[in-house]
Amino acid sequence: MTASTSTLPRIAPPPPRRTVQWRKARATLGRLIADPERTDQVFELIDALAGDAGERHFQRFLLTDDAPRLLAEKPSLLRALCDRARLEALPAGTLGREYARFMRAGGIEAQGLVDASMEADRRTGELPLDPDRDWFYARIRDMHDLWHVLTGYGRDLAGEATLLAFTHAQTRNRGILAIVLAAVAKGPKSLDLWWPRYLLRAWLRGRRAVLLAATPWEELLPLPLAEVRRRLRVSEPEQAHPGGILVAGEGTLRPAAS
Repeated sequence: MTASTSTLPRIAPPPPRRTVQWRKARATLGRLIADPERTDQVFELIDALAGDAGERHFQRFLLTDDAPRLLAEKPSLLRALCDRARLEALPAGTLGREYARFMRAGGIEAQGLVDASMEADRRTGELPLDPDRDWFYARIRDMHDLWHVLTGYGRDLAGEATLLAFTHAQTRNRGILAIVLAAVAKGPKSLDLWWPRYLLRAWLRGRRAVLLAATPWEELLPLPLAEVRRRLRVSEPEQAHPGGILVAGEGTLRPAAS
């Protein structure tokens, strides 16, 4: 279903069209391949190759039923995710409780992505946006670790690559696709192409889901994770990957349960 544009608040005109920065992207991708832990380089690569992908994503968001309310209220997803005490007090198995467990296990904070993003913006000289787009792009950034929990993909290199395949299906951003293709090139080689096919399954999983950018996540945090997946049309991990979710370790890929 789509939202009537008459219910939307007045939206600022799109910013000037952005060109793809191929030379910068090549250099950034090289640094990222050399050190996959460089989160700031992830943001820089996505920015260099994005072109108008962000604006197209924003325009798709505007057509959804929840866009008018979300734009009017502009809820802070970051604030909700940083309230660890509230999330940990939720019942076991809920999205919020599982998110808190995921972040605690990884020793990470939601603010970490914000800091890496701001560092990338400082380096690229990113121009300020209107309040609606600024809120939207920040919200997309803050969803990343929620999507880890939603999909079941881990924070290891295989999990990040798989989540990015899922994410590309949602955002259609060339920078994200470039990282996924680099993971294919650097990953295991076999005649049956099982690693690329595994990533393709993740991409199809993201393609079949609703537009997650338009999701009122704050309202879903207290719900059982299985219910959230059903509402958002995100298949269960064992359905998407019958062979199991893969994790990377000691130069190999193996099912998470093994």
